[in-house]
Amino acid sequence: MKVFGKQGLPLVAVAMLLIFSFGNAGAKETPTEEDEGLPLKELRIFANIFGRVKQDYVEPVSDRELLDHAIRGMLEGLDPHSAYLDEEHYKEIQEGTSGEFGGLGIEVGMEDGFIKVIAPIDDTPAQKAGIQAGDLIVRLDDKPVKGMSLTDAVKIMRGKPGTKIKLTIRRSGEPKPLVFEITRAIIKQASVKSRELAPGFGYVRLAQFQAPTPKDMLRAIRKLEKKAGGRLKGLVLDLRNNPGGVLQAAVAVSDAFLNEGLIVYTQGREKSSRMEFKAQPGDELEGAPLVVLVNEGSASASEIVAGALQDHKRAVIMGRTTFGKGSVQSIIPISGKIAIKLTTARYYTPNGRSIQAEGIEPDIVLSKVKLKELEKSALQLREADLADHLANPNGGSKKKKGKKDGKEEKLLEKDYELNEALNLLKGISIFTGAGRK
Repeated sequence: MKVFGKQGLPLVAVAMLLIFSFGNAGAKETPTEEDEGLPLKELRIFANIFGRVKQDYVEPVSDRELLDHAIRGMLEGLDPHSAYLDEEHYKEIQEGTSGEFGGLGIEVGMEDGFIKVIAPIDDTPAQKAGIQAGDLIVRLDDKPVKGMSLTDAVKIMRGKPGTKIKLTIRRSGEPKPLVFEITRAIIKQASVKSRELAPGFGYVRLAQFQAPTPKDMLRAIRKLEKKAGGRLKGLVLDLRNNPGGVLQAAVAVSDAFLNEGLIVYTQGREKSSRMEFKAQPGDELEGAPLVVLVNEGSASASEIVAGALQDHKRAVIMGRTTFGKGSVQSIIPISGKIAIKLTTARYYTPNGRSIQAEGIEPDIVLSKVKLKELEKSALQLREADLADHLANPNGGSKKKKGKKDGKEEKLLEKDYELNEALNLLKGISIFTGAGRK
């Protein structure tokens, strides 16, 4: 025991006693690794290292701090989503689920030691500054994030509204790092937006999955139906850059468009981790065509919805392969003030596909492009432009009848993917006869 030193001896001695006590408690002989007993050899090594750090580290470190680091490392070493939530971080998690907090407005994860942007939240400082899904944050102000825990990085990014932070970002396709100075603000997570794309064709955007999201979505659809004078000809459900949220909300959103069948199930090591969620009778759109837009920023709950509607062939999934977060995290309180966030299961689509690290592959893949309509050339002529052309026997030109709404003309330039989704809905509507009068 000489190696532990005088300062480290009391706690380490207790640790060793606990090791042997647990190892022998409730058993007639020492359990082995094959019996899934405590790994005594590794625990002895841990106690040895603990004592060495306590004795030889360049600065004094308290027992509590060392054990805190050990617990953090144990959980963060499992996967990018498991974490130790001390009193401060546990409180922040609880505040974050309330729908309003001070920060930048981005959902983040870990990748190769850097902070990866899963998706910016709609109408937040991060989105307005130009932060994109897939960006790697390499510096926060002047601090490198390499080696920083995810919880510590989130803590730095959150702060008092009105204060500024500088983000240095690596982006695919950009030769040099990009620097953004962003002003923190109160993040109000309004999750549902809607509008009419064209007569009879609706658009609903889900930015996140919160507890009120399903009811808000149904309310938005009913408003669109009322504006259309009854049943919609088709709907675009936009889940791009939606980082997920509440599982029950994703199930309810899927259920709104399905009449029956499995929506999603979870499976882990424990029997209690097996949960199944099934649809109840009733399709809000009454079978009208549905297109779901997704991209690399669509994660977790978004992938549950896209996977369920795809497996049941209820919707056409358009866009790019989703993020691939198919794991379930449970917040497990350890005491009234601390907790752990632990990955306890995986999500599976109705057909048994695991979303984890694979994502949902769209039925129709759309490249990440931005289009601009070419200017009309003076050389472009039509029959109606020719001098002395024959008149149409039906009387009058059909130019006005076929003219597009101003909003539709700008859609191609503003949002190519949404324009493609609308074109697909129109095509399905014409083919099935739903759009004819």
